[in-house]
Amino acid sequence: MAFWLMKSEPDEVSIDDLAQAPGQAVPWFGVRNYQARNFMRDDMRVGEQCFFYHSSCPEPGIAGIARVSREAFPDATQFDPKSVYFDPKASPDQPRWFNVEVQFLRKTRLLPLQEIRSFPELAQMRLLARGNRLSITPVTAAQWAFLLNQL
Repeated sequence: MAFWLMKSEPDEVSIDDLAQAPGQAVPWFGVRNYQARNFMRDDMRVGEQCFFYHSSCPEPGIAGIARVSREAFPDATQFDPKSVYFDPKASPDQPRWFNVEVQFLRKTRLLPLQEIRSFPELAQMRLLARGNRLSITPVTAAQWAFLLNQL
């Protein structure tokens, strides 16, 4: 079983939004990076857990825990001309972008990025790599366990 960190801008979908969504689940839409897409399409499986990370906000950090509740399926926003995520090169016959569905497990205390950076045990965490802007990154079992103890 793999573990993940998934970034969301809280003004688009926050941990509270996830907790209040029907079935407490939402598709992880709008990813337009091929590596992050490939993680969802090729690697993420139902039941795997992820840290729900608030990004692009005044205090970024881990805000909760979710799980993959549905494996990859085409991201509907790529087909909607009114969506900021519209992709004119995508078609229902040949979708370019995929998402998984994630389901709320629990809200945690906010574990700020600055605090995550302070732990030597997490020095190799992909989130902390220079230049990393991926919205979805794998988390090792050791990193997962360590972070759970901080929440």
